[in-house]
Amino acid sequence: MKKEIFLSLIFSVLISFSVTAQTLLSQVKPAGSKTWGYANSKGELIIPAKYEKCYKFSSEGLAPIYDVEKKQFYFINPKGETLPVEISNFRLIEGFGFGAELVGYSDGLVPVKIGEKWGYLNTQGKLSIPAKYERVTEFNNGYANVSADGKFLVLDTKGTETPVDAPGLVELKPFSEKYAAFRTADKKLGFIGVDGKVAVPAQFESVGYFSGGLAWAKDQSKKLGFINSKGEWVIKPLYTAGKEFDPISGLAMAKEGEVWVYVSKTGEVLRVTDADKYNSFSEGFAEARKVEKVGFLGPKGQWAIAPQFEDVRAFKNGFAAAKSNGKWGFINTKGEWTAQPQFDGIKDLELIK
Repeated sequence: MKKEIFLSLIFSVLISFSVTAQTLLSQVKPAGSKTWGYANSKGELIIPAKYEKCYKFSSEGLAPIYDVEKKQFYFINPKGETLPVEISNFRLIEGFGFGAELVGYSDGLVPVKIGEKWGYLNTQGKLSIPAKYERVTEFNNGYANVSADGKFLVLDTKGTETPVDAPGLVELKPFSEKYAAFRTADKKLGFIGVDGKVAVPAQFESVGYFSGGLAWAKDQSKKLGFINSKGEWVIKPLYTAGKEFDPISGLAMAKEGEVWVYVSKTGEVLRVTDADKYNSFSEGFAEARKVEKVGFLGPKGQWAIAPQFEDVRAFKNGFAAAKSNGKWGFINTKGEWTAQPQFDGIKDLELIK
């Protein structure tokens, strides 16, 4: 009996360790360096700063690197080791516009372009979904949408194709919370589900992505409100602009005339009076500026972390990058430094499971 209890305790410890043994890594540029490496939440350099172009780690533990001399992408693991792949001279989806990012792995697959066609590479470096598509998106919650021979398809991670049945469809955006916005020839927008069928008819002038169960949408008067997955107005179209909901705080930004406010999922309005500028909530915190310093607001519009930094990035995985005396480090949700400001450049900490 004692032996069984002891083995049970050992097993519990191992399970606990496997659950908590997670890594957080961010791209960082050390002071005076022209190249980037990867550091943990304590600011310890885990992978040396030797890359001219490197990108964030996915939860699968793989980060894209671009070899400037060879003009080729490849992937590394958290030890800095290169992932062997069975293809060469492939491209990745590169973001365009402000804030857009290169697309890496999600749901165990990464879109890759070989010649003029797109397919998907798995975490073993194998082309598990053949390169036969003209257009693809990244996977989200197990689904992506693609096009081949002029037809739109929903794709699951096994490569199973489901035709999209949306009359007048000319454009399809990536999935978010299992819904993808589509645009018709008459410039109206709606949403399809992962079954390829229309979930919300094309009736809006513009729409955002689903987040926390709601998406912003504009009606024919160009006013913005928020709809559910049935296309019903949960928050009536009263605003001139808006952004996605933060699932943690339950708040989204909306613009009343020329003034930005926060709205809850029940339509309650929160007006900020003690900050000069403020942004969307992320993980329950909104970066905000007062005079010349930056901090974070809490979900009631109060200062959760006092304005004391030169600049910040939004919270990601429980940490935010912050700048002080010209250098970047990391803070936790209490505003405490976990990595002292020491870097010339920094990105978000990404969780590797």
